[in-house]
Amino acid sequence: MTHQPLVVLVTGASSGIGQSISTYLGQKGCLVYGTARNPEACSHPEHYTLLALDVQQSSTIDSTVNHIIALHGRIDVLINNAGVGITGPVEYTPLVEIDKVFDINLKGPIRMLHAVLPHMRNQGSGLVINITSIAGSMGLPFRGLYSATKSALSLITESLRMECAPFGVKLCTVAPGDYATNIASGRYHSPLDTSGPYHPQYDKTLEGMNAHVHQGSNPDEVAHLVWKIMQTKQPKVHYRVGKPLQKAAVWIKYILPDTLFERLLLKFYA
Repeated sequence: MTHQPLVVLVTGASSGIGQSISTYLGQKGCLVYGTARNPEACSHPEHYTLLALDVQQSSTIDSTVNHIIALHGRIDVLINNAGVGITGPVEYTPLVEIDKVFDINLKGPIRMLHAVLPHMRNQGSGLVINITSIAGSMGLPFRGLYSATKSALSLITESLRMECAPFGVKLCTVAPGDYATNIASGRYHSPLDTSGPYHPQYDKTLEGMNAHVHQGSNPDEVAHLVWKIMQTKQPKVHYRVGKPLQKAAVWIKYILPDTLFERLLLKFYA
């Protein structure tokens, strides 16, 4: 008996982590459909198909999901990777930008789940991997809104795991640390007011964040972990991938008193 290749849907697959995941899974023999808002503006991928999808537009989601179902009759794995960054003092971040980042980073994956979960329930199987962030495990200065979106997605994943378990659908999160991607170029930055109360702390923190991304690890590490999870019969709830200190920070937070951990963060971002 021959095994059919897994049908995988990856959002945000035009670059960075999503591109690495899509390429690697395609090389492993999966039928991978990556998505981007404007695939015609992207280079043509070799190992996966790039389709148009905007996680803010349910109509494009439904169209793409229905297209894949019409071709294969199923979607085995959904990887919610599409997202955007945002930095700045919470006080000075426009509400319209706050709404936008939550709409993409949190409501976007939920829209994908609305479209895909009914098919997975009908199949009696499926795996959803939500890409969160190590930053979602802690409040970071001038990254509070980004951390909040990823923390919310992480908690929703925990709830969905229990809700979907009776139907054979499994969910987990993968929380990357800093990786060499183009997230910094697409990130929204609250305007830097050199006469404002948060200068120069915000300026220094922003420089450090961009440096961490540029010096980040190869995003192929995330792709390798995703493939490993796909081969696991009972995935864990949460996975973390990144440099040892970044992963350790999550555990350190829960070991140390809150105020001591806060002082360590402030010293790190000083």
